[in-house]
Amino acid sequence: MAEDYVIRVVDSPGEVDSVAWDALLECQTNASPFLRHAYLAALHESGSATLQTGWSAHFLTLHLQGRLAACCVFYEKSHSYGEYVFDWAWANAYAEHGLPYYPKAVVAVPFTPVPGARLIARTETDRVALIQTLIQWCTANGMSSLHLLFANEADADACASAGLMLRHTVQFHWKNQFPGAGQHPFQDFEAFLASLSQEKRKKIRQERRKVADAGVRFRWSLGANITPQDWDFFYRCYERTYLEHGNAPYLNRDFFARMATTMTNHWLLFVAEREGRPIATSLIAVDARSTGAEVKNHAGNGRKIAYGRYWGALERVDCLHFEACFYQPLQWCIDHGYHRFEGGAQGEHKMARALLPVKTSSAHWLAHPAFSDAVSRFLEREGQGVSNYLEDLSQRNPFRQTR
Repeated sequence: MAEDYVIRVVDSPGEVDSVAWDALLECQTNASPFLRHAYLAALHESGSATLQTGWSAHFLTLHLQGRLAACCVFYEKSHSYGEYVFDWAWANAYAEHGLPYYPKAVVAVPFTPVPGARLIARTETDRVALIQTLIQWCTANGMSSLHLLFANEADADACASAGLMLRHTVQFHWKNQFPGAGQHPFQDFEAFLASLSQEKRKKIRQERRKVADAGVRFRWSLGANITPQDWDFFYRCYERTYLEHGNAPYLNRDFFARMATTMTNHWLLFVAEREGRPIATSLIAVDARSTGAEVKNHAGNGRKIAYGRYWGALERVDCLHFEACFYQPLQWCIDHGYHRFEGGAQGEHKMARALLPVKTSSAHWLAHPAFSDAVSRFLEREGQGVSNYLEDLSQRNPFRQTR
């Protein structure tokens, strides 16, 4: 590399300057709270994402002239769980040819399919240097491949310039404005409903009525107002959701205890109650920023984004999931001036709730030339399929047509 970087790779977040990390993160476009030092540290220190769970963390920093120029977290992995960009077929192809696919390296936030900055850098030159350093590390340490998941545009461009292959998937996000109506947010939930087609508006009202008629009422708590008892009940619901599907939860109770203390203001909890007892919860991450590289919103006070994350229920009520995970958060976002709600991975059913399709990107490098060529051809075909899928979805817009 042309620049004279001081390169350091450490295995613990405690060996990284948290203030410098977070300050550089704040300068990135599409920076999310999930890449904050406290979040990564909680994953590591709680034992949720460690060598024992197949996520061996490495923190890469590049210093130039005594200050942090670029950094990222990447994981040496022995499996492909918890990533949400699926490469099981690639691993199987390696196995069929007697080649090891694991260990591989992944630049991602474990268990968190939220698009955003992955390569934290001051300049484009620093960002390219960071990805080049990652490839050099992977080559030197015998990784089969490198995968950068849910990257922002700047990261994808840097990866493409470094020779990585791009891959695209689809998520569904809600925006607090009527499409084509400029920068004006919805005044209330009824105004939002009025923007939808009659069919979608009727369906949402029917679903909400079923929950209300079942005697379910909701309350919400933000940040420090979420009590320890609420956190305990949330975890009971969250754990049950995983166990019902035959898996242990990715995140343990200690992780959320750390979130309650180190990232207090980034969490919003909805609790569904019936006859005075809690029966379900949904946990939403929230991020309100007034500085950084983000474009100012119509009110001039930065961005406000909410992220749908976790949910669980102890009792079954028809349409309760939709109310807890979509309608309550969307109503809260409208009432509190939030601009976007990201609904998480997959889920075409979200379009009926006015979450629109968004293309997300990942980047991939494979050390084996023949497999790299084969994957490149596969991604070309898959990419055309994603483009066709997005075009098909665009024909099913849930909003009413205006002249």
